[in-house]
Amino acid sequence: MKELPPPWPLKKLIGPSFIILGVGLGSGELILWPYLTANFGLGIMWAAVVGISMQFFINMEIERYTLVTGESVFMGMTRKYGKWIPVWFLLTTLVPWMWPGIIASAAKVLASSMGMEYTKWWGIIMLLVVGILFNFGSVVYQTQERIQKTIILIGVPFILGLAVWLSKSEHWLSLITTISLPKELPMTTFLAALAYAGAGGNLNLAQSLYIKEKGYGMGKYFGKISNIWNEENEETQVEGEQFKCTPENLSKFKLWWKRINLEHGIVFWLTGAVTMVTLSVLSFATVYKHPAVETSINFVILEAVEIGNRSWPVLGSIFLVLVGMMLFGTQFSVFGSNSRIAGENLAIMYRHKGAHRHLHKFFYGFLWLQVIVGILIFSLGFTEPLRLVIIGAVMNAISMFIYTGLILWMNMTALSKPLRPAFWRILAVTGAFVFYGFFGLSIMFRH
Repeated sequence: MKELPPPWPLKKLIGPSFIILGVGLGSGELILWPYLTANFGLGIMWAAVVGISMQFFINMEIERYTLVTGESVFMGMTRKYGKWIPVWFLLTTLVPWMWPGIIASAAKVLASSMGMEYTKWWGIIMLLVVGILFNFGSVVYQTQERIQKTIILIGVPFILGLAVWLSKSEHWLSLITTISLPKELPMTTFLAALAYAGAGGNLNLAQSLYIKEKGYGMGKYFGKISNIWNEENEETQVEGEQFKCTPENLSKFKLWWKRINLEHGIVFWLTGAVTMVTLSVLSFATVYKHPAVETSINFVILEAVEIGNRSWPVLGSIFLVLVGMMLFGTQFSVFGSNSRIAGENLAIMYRHKGAHRHLHKFFYGFLWLQVIVGILIFSLGFTEPLRLVIIGAVMNAISMFIYTGLILWMNMTALSKPLRPAFWRILAVTGAFVFYGFFGLSIMFRH
């Protein structure tokens, strides 16, 4: 048992949600929901808001466990459910996210912005750059946070400004007044968009690791992963400790809980929902029902052309560059999150042999494994971005269904009663569990 540290001010808490927001930007916000809107209209955007709202509640239960114990939800689930947990998360993290759909999208958009032909070499070079960037900075988490903050704070305001400028009042009216689910809507793509309305898949679970390394609550005591070249690596642990439920500690917990909900609500839920909706309005206003958006990510390039036609050509080019950089930032954080999750679970599997001391080596090993596999996939001819994104998203939706139930039950039974989720939060997460299960299993049986 250790004392729960005093709650931080909101300003100091901001950070982890930028990473998970950046992960969501390159999948749901910039690709799938605008793509669906360009083909099927704004009436489906209710599902985007539902999707990111479900992920907010799931993420907060993920944060709850780590705030209280200082250990990851992976360690908690291993204690609760058995030794198979780390193996499951190794497979369900690496397999769906090794498909380099997001970096393929970034490569295609950036190539177009420069008036060059998109080939596999764009994707291969960008994968190598992702790997190299992680060698900068002394602490891995800080490198991710800084890069993601920079990309988001530059890219999102510019793109949102364009959306407001180029859309019309009737587009916003249609958004508010129309609710639909067209029969011709492909359910596989729709499920992919729901899974990516936010971060999606196992990437939500990385929030546990980031708030731990940021130092939220009991995470203060358990170390950070350093750069592999850093000779003085900080001691890290995978097993945590709880605090006694004294009146003082409970008072501190309530304040921690209130502030981290506010941080995640503003940075992840509100910013993510506004970005997703506004970019879909831009897509609807510029390329709705255009024949070239039916089977490809070309709608982003078509948007840039339309932006240039309605304003100045240079704005269309800037739009493409910023979208490409945001997609690149997403792949950067995806690989970072995957490597962190995989490394954590490998360390848990062999924790009794002191494997936690090698977390930084595990991180870089899994990072370069993903880069190499991505290069192989491009080399084999899989270069169509949208198809690669959808394959990974369907796998992730099924994984979300499983771990949502596991985490909710763990928080309801493994934590002290005053620290457990309220009844209305239980209902919200249960609704997400049923939702992902229904769509995930329906896709499995359909195919």
